[in-house]
Amino acid sequence: MKSAFIKSLGCLLLSIAYMQYGKSQQLLQPGFSVSEYKAAVACDEHLYAADSVKQNYPLPNGTYKFYESPEVGLYNKITFWVLPNNVALISIRGTTASAGSWIENFYSAMIPATGNLQINDSTNFNYKLAKDSLAYVHAGWTIGLAHLAPIAVNKINELYRTKGIKNFILFGHSQGGALSFLMRSYLQYCNQLPKDIFIKTYCSAAPKPGNLNYAYDFDHINLNGWAFRVVNPLDWVPESPFTVQKVTDMYPINPLANRSALTGKQSFFQRLAVNYAFKKMTNASKKTDKRYQKYLGKYVFKQVKQYLPQMKEPTYAPSTNYMTAGIPIVLQPDVDYTHKFKQTPTGFFVNHTYKAYLYLIDKNFNTQ
Repeated sequence: MKSAFIKSLGCLLLSIAYMQYGKSQQLLQPGFSVSEYKAAVACDEHLYAADSVKQNYPLPNGTYKFYESPEVGLYNKITFWVLPNNVALISIRGTTASAGSWIENFYSAMIPATGNLQINDSTNFNYKLAKDSLAYVHAGWTIGLAHLAPIAVNKINELYRTKGIKNFILFGHSQGGALSFLMRSYLQYCNQLPKDIFIKTYCSAAPKPGNLNYAYDFDHINLNGWAFRVVNPLDWVPESPFTVQKVTDMYPINPLANRSALTGKQSFFQRLAVNYAFKKMTNASKKTDKRYQKYLGKYVFKQVKQYLPQMKEPTYAPSTNYMTAGIPIVLQPDVDYTHKFKQTPTGFFVNHTYKAYLYLIDKNFNTQ
């Protein structure tokens, strides 16, 4: 009886210890954190901002750089930081002044969210960014992902193995934010990572990464507050790329796809008028969509080939229906903001800077 009691007590204590150990592994919590966002911006700006605009925001005490990648692909770069409390930050660089970096942005024809890219004669990047076969993503940023993803997987595993780190913040500003969307999706479906890691994502000033089906998948894998899109409403970058929605972008079961069910009881001339108007509207969007794919697909790919001469042109998806993703954190400007950050016709990036975003974070969250 006594031994049975001791055995039961031992099992209970082990269970409690295991529960506490399990809890201790999830250091990150769901929900937007001002301190996490500001720490990520400070690290990002520390390495990536041009000297002429660098603010030198202080890094959190105890933070150190674990790894900085070389430039890969179309001038992409990724850096790993170790933050206090054994949390790692994955920081993806945004657009640089190089032409190749801008070509990555402009190469905005869509490709399937699951497939492969032939980068060169010896590198075939297989990827899965969503479960839905109708999910599509930005071609240029998927090329960036193709060069960064193997580095990310390798370094996450190294941090897990050597430092026991299981909590990761994924961050990017501007193009880095777009790449962070795709990187988060890639890591979700990658089978080369430990199953007990936690990833929290902040996409700052980020453009739209893919179509609505992709956005649905992204939001689903980050349910309950694990991924955020931080946006200044005066910043034009989150409004890009251009978007064209066609009837075929909608779920197939919809009244526009079956107009006869709606117009069946109308007179012949009424049906004729409705069908004529519908065709005029849909033909216009189809033509725009084709031009989009022609100029921002095939034409831009010729420029991509100058930097990646062995890359094979991917098959484009029949859509340019770009949508936002992630929980929106809208940093509403006020009169003080527009006085501090002058709104001029040529100030294309005044509302896109780290400085503007951190100013609005402090204003909106009363942390000044």
